[in-house]
Amino acid sequence: MSHALLNPSALGFHLPVANMKSVFDAGEVEKKLSKLRDSGQMRERESLFNTYEKMLESGPERFSVKPSGLPEMDDLYDALPNFVSALDDVKRNLALGQDCGDHLELTPMLLLGPPGVGKTHFARQVADLLGTGMNLVPMSSMTAGWLLSGSSSQWRGARPGKVFESIVEGQYANPVIVVDEIDKASADAQYDPLGALYSLLEHDTASHFTDEFAEVAIDASQVIWIMTANDERGIPKPIMNRMNVFEIEPLSAQAAQKIAKRLYQSIRSEHGWGKYFDEEPTQSLLERLAQLAPREMRRALMTGFGNAKLAAREQVQIEDLPPSHEGKKKVGFLS
Repeated sequence: MSHALLNPSALGFHLPVANMKSVFDAGEVEKKLSKLRDSGQMRERESLFNTYEKMLESGPERFSVKPSGLPEMDDLYDALPNFVSALDDVKRNLALGQDCGDHLELTPMLLLGPPGVGKTHFARQVADLLGTGMNLVPMSSMTAGWLLSGSSSQWRGARPGKVFESIVEGQYANPVIVVDEIDKASADAQYDPLGALYSLLEHDTASHFTDEFAEVAIDASQVIWIMTANDERGIPKPIMNRMNVFEIEPLSAQAAQKIAKRLYQSIRSEHGWGKYFDEEPTQSLLERLAQLAPREMRRALMTGFGNAKLAAREQVQIEDLPPSHEGKKKVGFLS
C-alpha cells in the first residue's frame, strides 16, 4: 500500500511517496508485556511496561518515504557548492530507487571537514529533500555508550537509545540520523559510544537491531546515516570502512558571497516586511557576511534587517549586523 504525504513543500518538486514498513514484531512485544505482568515487576519496571504499551498502541507500521520522482537538485548544488560529491552520491541512490517498489537505500556517509562548513545544514537539506525526519545525535556531549543503543531497563533512570526513539517513537522507518562530531566521542573502559554502529551500519545486522532497554528487535536497516567529523583520526577503521567518506572543503570567498546573497533574498521574500528593503544587498554587506560561517549568516541578517528598520532605512548596512568578535578567527571559508 502506498500513500502520498500531504506536504509538497517538503521537497519543493515532488510529493514523497510512503510505503508502510513494519519496524518490529508486535507479537514479540505482546509476549514481553505478558511476561512482565506475570513477573509482578510492573511497578519496578514501569517505564519498560509503558514502552511496550505505547509500541502496541502505535503499531509496528511506519512510513518509508522517498521522492515520487528524481527531484531537481540544482538549487541544492547552488546552495551547497562544497558538497558536490556528497550530493552526487545522494542523487545516484535516488536514481536507483525510482521506477520500482524498492525502499530508498543510501550508503552511510561521513562528512569530513573543519567546523563551520555546513555539515549539519547539509544533513537537514537531505532530510527535506527525501521527505523524512531528521534526528541529531551530538557525540561531543555523549559520555555513555548506551545513548545510541539504550541502557538496561534494570538500571535506575534507564531509557531507550536514540535509534529506538527515532524509529519506534517517530513516524518514519527511514529517518535521517546525524551522528555529529563522531570523532569527539569519549569512550571509557566499560562502554564504547560507537559500539552500536558496528551492527547499525551493516544492512543485514541493522534489520534485527536490539535496543538494550526494550529488548525487542527493531528494523533499523532503512536508517539514512550521516556522520560528521573534523578529524578522521578519532574514528575506528572498521567504522570508517562502513561509510562513504567525503572531504568537505571550506567555501571560497566568492561562493560564500553567493550564498549570503541567496539568503538575503530568501529572507526578504519570506516575510511581509521584506518589501521595505532593497531587492539586492550591497557588495560590502556580502563581503562582511562571507566572513561568517553559514549557520551564523541568517542570525546576522535578521539582526541587520531589524536594525535597518529601526533606522528607517531601506538598505541593510554593515553597521546593522552584529559586531564581530575581535580576535576571533573566521572559520569555514577560503580566502
